[in-house]
Amino acid sequence: MAENERVTTTDHDAIRRWVESNDGFPARVPAAEASGPGGVLRLDFTGGAPTEDIEHLTWDDWFAIFDDERLAFVHTAADSDLAGSDRDAYFAFVHR
Repeated sequence: MAENERVTTTDHDAIRRWVESNDGFPARVPAAEASGPGGVLRLDFTGGAPTEDIEHLTWDDWFAIFDDERLAFVHTAADSDLAGSDRDAYFAFVHR
C-alpha cells in the first residue's frame, strides 16, 4: 500500500486506532445541533481541553452519531505524525 494512499473504512476499531495514534479525540460541534441531533462530528487534534466550540465525546457516543449519520472515514494509509501539518489533508468524513 502506498504511503499516501487513501483508505475508506467504517470499522470502529480501525478508526479509533488511527485517531488515537495521531493523538486525537472524538468530538462534535454542539452549536451545530440545529442541523441534527448529533451535531457535527469532528476529531480534535489540538491536545487541549474542550471549548465552547467543540465538545469531546466518548467513543460510544461518537460512533453512535457516526453510524446514525451513515458516515465512513477516509484517511491516509500511513500512520504519519500530523503535528504541524494540514490535518484536513489526512482525513475526511463521507456518506456511505
